Amino acid sequence: MLKIELFESFIAVAECGNLSKAADRICRTQSALSLQIKKLEESVGQPLLLRDNKGVTLTDSGKTLLNYAYKMLQLSSQALDEIKDCQNREIIRLGVPTDYIKCYLSSCLLEFIREFTCIELVIDTDVSGNLYKRLQQGEFDLIVATHWLLPSQGELLFERKFHWVCAKDGNAHLRDTIPMALYPENCPIRAQVFANHQMSMRPINVLLSTPSPHALCMAVENDLAIAPIAEFRITPNMTILDATEHNLPPLPTFNESLYLNPDTQTEATAQLIALIKSNVVELARSGS
Repeated sequence: MLKIELFESFIAVAECGNLSKAADRICRTQSALSLQIKKLEESVGQPLLLRDNKGVTLTDSGKTLLNYAYKMLQLSSQALDEIKDCQNREIIRLGVPTDYIKCYLSSCLLEFIREFTCIELVIDTDVSGNLYKRLQQGEFDLIVATHWLLPSQGELLFERKFHWVCAKDGNAHLRDTIPMALYPENCPIRAQVFANHQMSMRPINVLLSTPSPHALCMAVENDLAIAPIAEFRITPNMTILDATEHNLPPLPTFNESLYLNPDTQTEATAQLIALIKSNVVELARSGS
């Protein structure tokens, strides 16, 4: 292993062309400098200097090593600068709905991670109801959450429309007890399904509870259940059901919004918020 200090001494000798001048330059004795050059030559197994009465010149091996020595010192300097810059490393804690994490990663979060290398972005996923509670408990600096009401304390990003869907040519929606695939407890979409379910409607049998929209879609396409699915996720293998015609709980338009912890906002969180807002159009039209 070649030490940086050996490279520093070698560069000084190469640039000065004289051991005495090089020793003065790096504040070492000439004997100590000579010993370092000897160690370096032993390490590489090649003579690096040609000595005569006029001073020293580089051998071919010395010229080759000199190029690498400059590069090694440059890398060392860059590493120290980066470590110094990251001494006060900031952590941003972000919460995102489980069913939209891929969308946010691909549209803006990976870009933030790539750009701000001295900031640790900690992302946690959960259903929106849980995210909001955890924000109030101080677990997050900011969250993205879905709600059917316009945000009173947050900032609206965009609206998402959901529809009841069944399998194309399926019969799950015709059963006396409606088989449903829903998001988990504390999800606002699930909450609205039960809040808007009337006694006059057919009873509900929840066959699948999952944060995965892909699992919901598979349950629908295989005619196991019906489900409330975001408009952009509806496939040709699904049929949209009219809630009134099929006596199903109406689904409101859901609002996806940003909510902040006012006690932990920094310039870095402001940068992240700006990046999310700049990707609103892309976020609104996708999420898979």
